[in-house]
Amino acid sequence: MNNGESRIKNGLARIVCVSLILHFSFFTFNSSQAQIAGLNTLTVLDMSNAGRTAGLGMDYLPLYGTDLSIGIDNPSLIRREMAGTGMLSYVSLFGSGGRGLLSYGYNSKNLGTFVFSFHFNNYGRFTEYDEEENEIGRFSASDYALSIGWGIWLDSSFSVGVNFKPILSQYAEYTAFAAAFDVAGSYTNSNRRFTATLMARNIGAQIMTFDGSSESLPFELSAALSYKLVGAPFRFFFAATELQKWNLRYEDPFNPTTIVDPFTGETTTESWFEGTLDNLLRHTLVGVEINIGRPLFVRVGYSYRQNAEVRGVDAFNLSGFSFGVGLRTKRLEFSYAHRDYHLSQAPNYLTLSYRF
Repeated sequence: MNNGESRIKNGLARIVCVSLILHFSFFTFNSSQAQIAGLNTLTVLDMSNAGRTAGLGMDYLPLYGTDLSIGIDNPSLIRREMAGTGMLSYVSLFGSGGRGLLSYGYNSKNLGTFVFSFHFNNYGRFTEYDEEENEIGRFSASDYALSIGWGIWLDSSFSVGVNFKPILSQYAEYTAFAAAFDVAGSYTNSNRRFTATLMARNIGAQIMTFDGSSESLPFELSAALSYKLVGAPFRFFFAATELQKWNLRYEDPFNPTTIVDPFTGETTTESWFEGTLDNLLRHTLVGVEINIGRPLFVRVGYSYRQNAEVRGVDAFNLSGFSFGVGLRTKRLEFSYAHRDYHLSQAPNYLTLSYRF
């Protein structure tokens, strides 16, 4: 690497590092900016398209590897070895909708490795009614997003990266446009068994709004790690999500925290410990990847929050669980995942990547 290339890369790395510090500090000490699901717009920015990520129940993968799906959602772990790899992914959404991803890794001699991705969400066609419930036509709803990811390794263990994500949403005659950034930093130990990532996702704002009212993007500060056991085919994943906001609970009419006995009038209230533990678990994601043969992998993930929010009157259901399998060869990688978001339906993920 000549001096000019080194200066360019070092300059870009400084920009990303400064962005990490500024954004983490700002959003940590300004909780009024925090948003949770249902309180913001363009939540398509939160969706992952990759089968491996979905099978583990994660939002992004804290993992040192050459799989292009790692770099799509976690730009700090983009590596030169991802260049020349293309990936196609499809997700079956509820009803007639579908979600897709086309991605490619590219290496620039002067600037490093980039991951270019195009995301689309097609929610299907819907019947439109007027205020008197008369059918007046049909309309469609779609999201389109471009993601440009870039990362650099500061040394053999520390790396930083950024995603730039412009997004266009078209719902019937309503249109919105926004621009967002993901900023991430990662650490990987020398034997590559342990990797940890700290990330600020969806930093940005709407440029064009649906109805003239500006809404917040789904910003999230999170941390994630993975660890591969020595001499065993298990790699464990753990994530702490929504770190910018502690309270993720709400009063569930099916599972109230305060119960009044209709006969005695006695009130039973949830204890402080129960409430604190429930809230803590809503911030966590866990997953495990098992290599059951050199090319074959089995994946399982769990989101307590997802399960708690759709639990209803039943004590147990599969909401929040995810399952997947993967097949990896020297050039080809295939992943399938089934992720249960709620009780009635669950999307299936199909991902195929090829190293040219």
